[in-house]
Amino acid sequence: MDRAEKGKIIEGLKDRAERAQVAIVTDFQGLSVAQLTPLRAKLHEAGCDYQVVKNTLARLAFSQTPHNVLGEKLKYSCAVAFGYDDPVVAAKVVVEFAKKNDKFSVRCASLNGKLLDEAAVKALSDLPSREQLLAQVLGTMNAVPQNFVCLFANVLRGMLNVLSALKEKKEQE
Repeated sequence: MDRAEKGKIIEGLKDRAERAQVAIVTDFQGLSVAQLTPLRAKLHEAGCDYQVVKNTLARLAFSQTPHNVLGEKLKYSCAVAFGYDDPVVAAKVVVEFAKKNDKFSVRCASLNGKLLDEAAVKALSDLPSREQLLAQVLGTMNAVPQNFVCLFANVLRGMLNVLSALKEKKEQE
């Protein structure tokens, strides 16, 4: 590989790392390309990228990005999953794949420049996704006015019952 090709790879990794909120370093030693294809497909569906990286080139690319904390963790054969919009989605896909494949593991990650160990990545994958959180917030925001309307409807219903009772009492007299 000549210097120009290496420069292109470094620029591509740097671009992905700058756009990514999370970069998850994985160990795939012992897995074939065919065995990694389902992981790539799931990550692609989720709007994420997965790239096998050459450690020295990745260290150079990450050194100029918020994910520079990963530099010393890039050893042996590794690949990086980049999550752009929602870091939880990338973590969920990678951790789920690691549960199904014994030869695949999560080493560490960088979340907006903060180093996460394997346990923290698993904890991140247990969080609800962005869409789920938004749905919960909207449900809570909708519940407040709905409860307010129900409260006033019950007050009006009670008032109507009192007036009906008064009307019946006056009609009987």
